[in-house]
Amino acid sequence: MNPVSFLEIGATDASAEARFFTELFGWPWTATGNEGEGWFEPGSVKIGVHGNDDRPGVVPYFRVDRIEMLAEKVIALGGTAELPGADEPGFGRFVNCVSAQGARFGLHQPASRRPRPTEG
Repeated sequence: MNPVSFLEIGATDASAEARFFTELFGWPWTATGNEGEGWFEPGSVKIGVHGNDDRPGVVPYFRVDRIEMLAEKVIALGGTAELPGADEPGFGRFVNCVSAQGARFGLHQPASRRPRPTEG
């Protein structure tokens, strides 16, 4: 099973979007110091916010153990996938993807997870 392990909110103005959700839900906010970006941690799933997005929206990231293998599978199934990025301390690795039909989603390999022989 590959549950949602991270959500990313893309906005044109990260600071304004962070204020909106802080005021709406009262979620605690952690700023990264990078152009108003940061994350919320309202429960078991972190929710990142970034700015300068020309397609604002919420993108789910699904937890995987073998990020390179799943990124290759996305491409084999007709979608697109970026190259897996470097480990982001405290978060793990991410890959932005688009399905064959155009749905945006991502793959997330948390920093603390080790691949198990039977997991994808």
